[in-house]
Amino acid sequence: MAVYGEKKHWWLRNKKIVDKYMKEARNLIASQDPNDVKSALTLLESALSVSPRYELALELKARSLLYLRRFKDVADMLQDYIPSLRLAGEDPGIGSSELSSTHSSRESVKLLNDLPSNDSSFKCFSVSDLKKKVRAGLSKNCNEQGQWRYLVLGQACCHLGLMEDAMVLLQTGKRLATAAFRRQSICLSDDSFIHFSSVDGGSPPPSSVVVTSASQPRSLTESESVAHVLSHIKLLLRRRAAALAALDAGLYSESIRHFSKILDSRRGAPQGFLAECFMHRASAYRSAGRIAESIADCNKTLALDPSCLQALETRAALLESVRCFPDSLHDLEHLKLLYNSILRDRKLPGPVWKRHNVRYREIPGKLCVLTSKIQQLKLKIANGEIGNVDYYALMGIRRDCSRSELDRAYLLLNLKHKPERSMSFIDRFELTEDEEELDSVKDRARMSTLLLYRLIQKGYSVVTSNIATEQEAEKQRKAAAATLTETHRSNNIETPIRAAAVAANSNNNNTNVVKGVFCRDLTVVGNLIARAGFNQPIPVKYEALSC
Repeated sequence: MAVYGEKKHWWLRNKKIVDKYMKEARNLIASQDPNDVKSALTLLESALSVSPRYELALELKARSLLYLRRFKDVADMLQDYIPSLRLAGEDPGIGSSELSSTHSSRESVKLLNDLPSNDSSFKCFSVSDLKKKVRAGLSKNCNEQGQWRYLVLGQACCHLGLMEDAMVLLQTGKRLATAAFRRQSICLSDDSFIHFSSVDGGSPPPSSVVVTSASQPRSLTESESVAHVLSHIKLLLRRRAAALAALDAGLYSESIRHFSKILDSRRGAPQGFLAECFMHRASAYRSAGRIAESIADCNKTLALDPSCLQALETRAALLESVRCFPDSLHDLEHLKLLYNSILRDRKLPGPVWKRHNVRYREIPGKLCVLTSKIQQLKLKIANGEIGNVDYYALMGIRRDCSRSELDRAYLLLNLKHKPERSMSFIDRFELTEDEEELDSVKDRARMSTLLLYRLIQKGYSVVTSNIATEQEAEKQRKAAAATLTETHRSNNIETPIRAAAVAANSNNNNTNVVKGVFCRDLTVVGNLIARAGFNQPIPVKYEALSC
C-alpha cells in the first residue's frame, strides 16, 4: 500500500506540474507577443519533457513555432507526416527528383498513425465528453485528435517550398475539418447551430488555441487562411507545370515566359520554390543559347540555396563552354567538397525532407567523373589557356557583329545584370527564418552578381577593341585595293591615248586630201555654171565629185 501511495503521489505531482505549465503557456500565447510566445515555448518544452506524448502540448508547440515563422522546426517536429518523405521511405528506389511527378498518388498515403494504446499522456475521464463523442460519431474517427497536424504542417511545407506536400496536407485537413463539423452539427440543436453560424460565420468553434498574427487589422479564421494559401499554391503549381511542359517540348522562349511570371510576380513565393524555378529557367536559358542569363539564374539559385548541386554543376559547365576555366575550376572544387561531405555524413545536405535532384547512390560515380574533369581543367590552365575567353558566346553576339549590334547587346545585359538591379529578386521571396538569413542571401547574391557584371564589362571592352582592329584592318585593305585599282586604271588609260593620237594624225592627213579634192571640184563646177547659165543642163561626170 505504501508503494501504491508513492506512485499515486508521483502521478498527481507530475500532472499538476504539466497543468501549471499548460495554463501559463496558454496565457502567454493569448497575448500574441513574439517574446511571450517564445517564453511559452520554453514552458511547453518543460511540459513535454514530463509527458512527451501530450497531444495538446504538441499542438500548442507546433502552432507557436508556426507563429514565430520557424517553419524548419515545424517540419523537423512533424517530418514523419510529410507525404513525400513517407512515400520515399516506403519505396527506396524513388528519388527526390521523381516525387513531383508522383504527387497525384500521395493522397492515398495514410498520413497519421493511430496513437498507441499505452499513451502516457494525462487524460481526465469525462462522461459528458464521452456522450458528445458518441452522439456526434467522433469516436469512430481514430485520427480526429491529430487533425491539427494537417493544417499546421501544410502551412509550414508551403513556406518551405514543398508545394505538392502542402497542397495534399491542406486539402486533407480541410476535408477532415468539414467532415468533423458535419458530424458535430448532427448532435446540435437548431438554436445552437444558428448561434455558431451567426457568430463564427458558419465555422465550428475552434477546438484548440489558434495563434494568429497581430499585425492584421482583422484576424482571419483558420479555414479562410487555409483557403487563401491553397489558391496561391494551385496557381504556382499550374504555372510551373506549363513552364516545364514547354521546356520538355523545346519551346524555350515560352518556358522562360512562364517561369518569369512566377519569379517576377508581385506576390512573394517561398524561398525553396523560387530556387527551384530559377534553376529550371537557367536550363531553359542554356538551351536557348543565352549563357549570361543562365549564369545569372544559377547565381540566384546558389544565393537562395548554397548547397544546390545542380546549380553548381550547371554554372561550371557554362563557364567552361565560354573557356573561363579558373571560375569553372572553382565551382568544380566546391562541388567536390560537397560530394565528399555527403559521403562522409552518408546523407544528402540539408534536412531529411529537403528535395534534391540526385540520389545518394549516384554520388560515388559522379565524384569519379568530377575528379577527372578537375584534372583536365588544371592541365588546360597549366598550358596557359586562360586568356582566350569566348566573350561573343557569353554576350550572345555573332563573330562578325557590327558595333551597333554590340552596343545593343551590351546595353540589355548591363541594364539586366547591374548589381543594384539584379538583386531585386530578394524582395520577392519569403524568408523561412530570421533576418540573418536575409543578410547572408544578400551577400552571396552581391558577390556572384558583381563577378558576372565584371565579366560582361571586360567582354565588352575586348569585343570593342576587336571590332576597332577589324575596322582599321578593313580600312587599310580598302585603301590598298583602291591604290591597286587606280594603278591598273592609269595603265589601261595610257595605251588608248597613244593609239588615239596616232589615229588622229592619220585622220588629219586624210582630211586635208579630201578637203583639197573637194575644193578643186567645187571650183570646176562654179566655172561651168558661170559659163553655161542657170537654165541649161550641165553635163557632170560623177567620178569627178570626190565628196
